[in-house]
Amino acid sequence: MGKPTGFMEFTRKSVPYRDAHERLGDFGEIYTPPKEKKLRRQAARCMDCGVPFCQSDEGCPIDNLIPEWNDLVFQGRWREALDRLHKTNNFPEFTGRTCPAPCEGACVLGITDPAVTIKNIENAIIDRGFAEGWVSHVTPAQRSGQKVAVVGSGPAGLSAADQLNKAGHLVTVFEREDRIGGLLMYGIPNMKLDKSFVDRRVDLMREAGIEFRTGIHVGVDVATAELLSEYDALLLATGATRPRDLPIPGRDAEGIHFAMDFLTANTRSLLDSNLADGNYISAKDKAVIVIGGGDTGTDCIATSLRHGCKSLVNLELLPEPPAQRAADNPWPLWPKIMRTDYGHEEAIARFGADPRAFAILSKEFLVEEGRVTGLRTVQIEWQSREGRMEMVEIPGTEQTWEADLVLLAMGFLGPETNVSESLGVELDPRTNYRAEHGDFQTSVPGVFAAGDCRRGQSLVVWGINEGRGAARAIDEYLRGESQLPAPMITLGTAVG
Repeated sequence: MGKPTGFMEFTRKSVPYRDAHERLGDFGEIYTPPKEKKLRRQAARCMDCGVPFCQSDEGCPIDNLIPEWNDLVFQGRWREALDRLHKTNNFPEFTGRTCPAPCEGACVLGITDPAVTIKNIENAIIDRGFAEGWVSHVTPAQRSGQKVAVVGSGPAGLSAADQLNKAGHLVTVFEREDRIGGLLMYGIPNMKLDKSFVDRRVDLMREAGIEFRTGIHVGVDVATAELLSEYDALLLATGATRPRDLPIPGRDAEGIHFAMDFLTANTRSLLDSNLADGNYISAKDKAVIVIGGGDTGTDCIATSLRHGCKSLVNLELLPEPPAQRAADNPWPLWPKIMRTDYGHEEAIARFGADPRAFAILSKEFLVEEGRVTGLRTVQIEWQSREGRMEMVEIPGTEQTWEADLVLLAMGFLGPETNVSESLGVELDPRTNYRAEHGDFQTSVPGVFAAGDCRRGQSLVVWGINEGRGAARAIDEYLRGESQLPAPMITLGTAVG
C-alpha cells in the first residue's frame, strides 16, 4: 500500500469523456487520454483492504488483483502492474472500456465515499503496455497434438482459445460473421470500443498459433458431426443471440428493427466504407424510439444521434431507479441507481433533455401504408401481489409518440438452436445450453459450453470468466489434469 492515507487525502476524479458535442460528430472513441499524475493519485485511494471486496463474488468476476496493481501504478511500476493484470485478464483493453465495473460497486471505500476509479486505472495499464511494446504474443513451448474447435469468437470464445493455446493445444475458432470478435466486434459500437483494438488482439493470438476461420456458420456451412470427428473437444461459445420481441399490433410494419441488427449493420458499414456504401439502417432525419433501457439501448441512442436523427425517446418498462442505494440494495451488491451514460449525455447535449421515460408499456404500433408512424403507450405502476411484482396500467395516461424508426433493445432470450439441436445438447429451463459452471461440459461428451449461451445474457467480463474456466475444464478433459488457472468465482451476480 503506497499511500496509507490516500483515500482520505484525494477525492475521486474519473478520466473524463470527450465533450459530448464534439464526439457526436464522429464514431471515434469517447475517451480522453489520462494524465499519469492523476492516475497515480487515484490509485493511491485504494485502501489495501483486509478483505478486498472488489475481488469478491459481488466484485470482479475474473478475480483481478486490483489492490496489487493499484499499488504498483501508484509507485509508477507500470510494467509490473501489467503483468499482474494479465494474470487474470486476457483482454483488459476490452473490459477497461466496456465493463460497468462491478468491482467499483463492491469497493470498500464506496461504503462512505466514491469508489476508487478501478476501471480507468485498468484501461490505462493495458493502453500503456501496448504503447510501450510490452504486450506480445505467447507461443507455447510444446504442443499437445490435441485439437479443439471453438464456435464463436466473442469474449468467451476468445479467452478460451487464448488459454487453450497457452496450454499447448491446437485451437481453431469458427465465426459466422466476416470479422472476428463476436459481441466485441459488432455488438458494441466503435465509440465504446474501437475495432482496431479488437483486430490488434486477434492478430497477436493468430501469431501465437490460433487459427481463425470467418464466414463459417457451424451447423449450416459445416456439420457439427464433422467437427466432432475432426477435433478432440468442442466448445460452444455462440452467445445469446435470440432477441426478445415485442408482439403487439403493428409489429410487422417497416421501420421496426431489433437493436443488434441496427448496430451490426452500422459497424460493418463503418468499417467497410465509413458508411459511404449506405448498407446500414439510417436514423437520419427520423423520429427514433428506442425501447429498452440497458447498455444496448444506450448504444442505439448514441448511434442514432450520430446519424442525425430528428428526435429521440428511450422507453423503459421498469420504474426510474433511485439516486442512491435503496434499503434492499446494500453494499457490496451492485448499486441499482440512476445513471446517466454516454448516450444519455449526448442526447441531452443535442436536444436539451434526458431522452428516457420510465414505467412505459407499449400497446400498439401505428402504421400507414405499411410503415411505422408512431407508438401508442400507457404508463404503468408496479405493485406487489402475493410476493410478485405486477404491472398495473394507470387510467388516463395513454400517449402517442411519433416514430419513423423503432429499435427494440429489450434483451435476449438465449442461444439459437441450430447447433444444439444438431448435436443433441440439452437445454436448461431458460433455453440456454445446460452445463454447470466449473465443469462446463454439456450433455454430449466432449462438447462444452461457455459464455452467454450457457449463463444467459451477461457482461464481457463474465464471458472472459467463463472462457477461462471452460478452457481449464477442456484441458482437464484432454489431459486428465490442468495447470491453467481456475476462476475462483463459481457463483455471483450478473450485472446488466
